[in-house]
Amino acid sequence: MLDGLTAWWDTFELWLAQRWFPVQFVLVMAVLVPLCLGVAWVLGWLVDRLPHRFGVTREQEPPGRS
Repeated sequence: MLDGLTAWWDTFELWLAQRWFPVQFVLVMAVLVPLCLGVAWVLGWLVDRLPHRFGVTREQEPPGRS
């Protein structure tokens, strides 16, 4: 299975490398922008939710502050 995947990736990489640069840019951005937005959304969601799971909220003062 991995041999087939690596062969496909090598073929795709060669195909992409032979394209005109603006076409390469558009194709890469069409994949990277949604992927990065999705990762940023998941990380933001985790940062908002994890403190509540461990009992820390934004309304509480940090320890040692008066």
